[in-house]
Amino acid sequence: MALMLTPNEEAQLLQTIEMFEVITQSQPMDYQSLEILKEAYSKLGRDQDVVSTSKRIAQAYVQLGQLSSAILEYESILQRFPGDPDVQKALSDIENKATSFSAPQPVESDFVEKASASAAIKKAGDGHLAAQADIDDGKLGMQKLFVDNKLVSLNDFSSLWPKPNLREAPKQPAEPFIQLLADKQVVPIEKSLKLLCERTRLGYLPIEKYDIDIDLARGFPREICLRWCILPFDKMSKSVLVATANPYNNHALHEVEAHTKSRVLWYLTSPPELLKILKKIYR
Repeated sequence: MALMLTPNEEAQLLQTIEMFEVITQSQPMDYQSLEILKEAYSKLGRDQDVVSTSKRIAQAYVQLGQLSSAILEYESILQRFPGDPDVQKALSDIENKATSFSAPQPVESDFVEKASASAAIKKAGDGHLAAQADIDDGKLGMQKLFVDNKLVSLNDFSSLWPKPNLREAPKQPAEPFIQLLADKQVVPIEKSLKLLCERTRLGYLPIEKYDIDIDLARGFPREICLRWCILPFDKMSKSVLVATANPYNNHALHEVEAHTKSRVLWYLTSPPELLKILKKIYR
């Protein structure tokens, strides 16, 4: 059943659908974006699209080896449409697939590995933030990605990796690492973004084309957004969508989660677009 929506709310949902359909077509296993798409369809009362998207989510879970999550998604469809033949067949296939393995192991991306929150937001005894060496700002993940793939030498990586000042409030957004690589003509931005999308399985969002929720963005600490060059740009249900060019930055992730008390979903975006919007919002 469709909610009572204002014209502006309906227009925003239609834009969300248009944007996230593009994202999920290019990233079919991006179940986070599919969840957002499903919710938008639900709010508009487009039940057939809700079911279709739910099936896509379940299929993504199967491809990722997350069979329990796939079963739960399919069963949610059967609660509304008990006789759906596609779902019944899919559940039968999952059952056969599960029994063919003696000890099934879910497939997980390197990106799933996260440092504990205590390490990410550790405090020193004098009340200041922990030393730079204790901050999980994504350096190890990005080093593994770019150095191990022989795109950047270890010396170049070390010299270009940004070292944020944790004791002073930033006045301007910090340039992301992949922007610095492009500025030095080491790795083009497009190549870096493609590699990040492939490795993390995150969706790419052309942020300049999105109708950003400015009030939401300004509700987050300016210091966090500028220091880590991140932008909370929308909220769907219990999730906050955040644009970044460094999805391995667990410290930024935990800082945002601590502020919002909501689930944070990263979306990769172009650093020049991100920098431009951050400068405009936090003048």
